[in-house]
Amino acid sequence: MLLLLGQAGAGILWFAYPRFQEGTFGGVFRFDPARVPPPGGPVESEPSGRFHVANTEASALVTLYAVCTHLGCLPPWTRQTDRFECPCHGSKFARDGSYIEGPAPRAMDRFVTTITFEDGTSETTGEDGAPIPLQGRRIASIAIDTGEIIRGENN
Repeated sequence: MLLLLGQAGAGILWFAYPRFQEGTFGGVFRFDPARVPPPGGPVESEPSGRFHVANTEASALVTLYAVCTHLGCLPPWTRQTDRFECPCHGSKFARDGSYIEGPAPRAMDRFVTTITFEDGTSETTGEDGAPIPLQGRRIASIAIDTGEIIRGENN
């Protein structure tokens, strides 16, 4: 009886444990370094990964979860106002995902990102989700883990 329960438990866990493939939401996305916007330039979006990649005015890269922290709407990047604007309830976020105004309780969430530079060094987003400074270094590859969300700062 114990052996049967053990096998059934192992089978349930094996099927229930999420196994995300690379390139699907919940897994790791390889982002083309050629798509990185210039500092202060327009934001690049990846709908299949549900994220935006932004390069701040200080030349630092940040990957933002493309979902509003208020009620889960999808705030697009608005070029005219140079910010994210939620179409549902009017929350507004800066290029780096920081809160500007509206009913959202916090800044936009971020994904853990690892940037490998051509000189062989690499940097990974820290626990605070701060943007990764590029400092004029050439990027070899970018890996965005959509399974690891860093909560945005509370207002």
